Amino acid sequence: MLTGPRGTGKTTYLLKRSAQDNLLYFSADNPLISSLSLYSLVEAAFMDGYKGVMIDEIHYAKDWSRHVKSIYDSFPDNIIWISDSSTIVLRKGVADLSRRFISRRLPLLSLREYSILRGEDNKLPVLDPFALNKTDVNHILKNTPVLKLHREWLDHGFRPIFLEDPAAYSEKLLSVIEKTIAMDIPYLVPQLTQGHLRFMTGVIGHLAKSNIPTLAVNSLCNEWGIGKEKLYNLLDAMENAQLIRVVRKKNDHSLQSIGAKIFLHDPSAYAAIQGDTGCVREAATVAAFQEAGRNILAAHDEREYDFVIDGKLTVEVGGKSKKAKKAAFVIRDHTDIPTGNVIPLWVLGFMY
Repeated sequence: MLTGPRGTGKTTYLLKRSAQDNLLYFSADNPLISSLSLYSLVEAAFMDGYKGVMIDEIHYAKDWSRHVKSIYDSFPDNIIWISDSSTIVLRKGVADLSRRFISRRLPLLSLREYSILRGEDNKLPVLDPFALNKTDVNHILKNTPVLKLHREWLDHGFRPIFLEDPAAYSEKLLSVIEKTIAMDIPYLVPQLTQGHLRFMTGVIGHLAKSNIPTLAVNSLCNEWGIGKEKLYNLLDAMENAQLIRVVRKKNDHSLQSIGAKIFLHDPSAYAAIQGDTGCVREAATVAAFQEAGRNILAAHDEREYDFVIDGKLTVEVGGKSKKAKKAAFVIRDHTDIPTGNVIPLWVLGFMY
């Protein structure tokens, strides 16, 4: 089960893998497929000699979870890949499929991966920002223009669509966001109206242009004419569709919560929307840790530090002269060499 945000390369990977291994690839959003029984189509492929299938955009298939479970049980010797954008697959069918399928997520590109795709040293090391290896850091600084690459990455480097045409990256990213709202969210929230879709577009625009990473719930309800329960449902769907990242404080498990801070899921979206860059450093920090599988929480008191990593490591995030306050580490932008408890922001891009 392969998931991940739109535009991260899932389809490209599946197509390449299918050609290598004699697997039949098809996308369930193809109009020719939508009128057919998923089970019957896959059965015919196996009878025709294919040893496996790769079904992309699985949530478009009618009763997909039931059909996939039947396919799995009926053809134990065949290979089955299913793929979808965001976490829709997990939300809609994991109860039936979790014991049958291994789940893998394709993350946004790290700075390390972006650099390699740009043609830099393909042996760039992975870094732990809290236990840096001096030799590895020196290798990166010596062999790459890391600060230049870091600025590019923040602007247009989180999805491999930059390889097609860097100048068109923003346009393509905005198209990804629009498609996610229009085509993915309706599978998570029932009884959506055009007003709800416009509301979510408005939330994206507000977060991009505000230097304060949060939302005023009462104002939004009044402005858009929606109830609080619906608003929380829409924000939850946006988080699960990987449009936004909600950073919560410890023990904040309430369903009716907007967390402590809200960022756009893809930090390069700030540049694409021509928004305020004031939140980009923190957005990039949150994205880097989450994409690397690390836990990040907001501080209970921002006067002391910004975030807590893995429940114990406190960090403050800022520019070149940012002070640590009461944090164990300070993450600084526009800084190349780590010293003491100072971690350059670019280092977070090398965690995977």
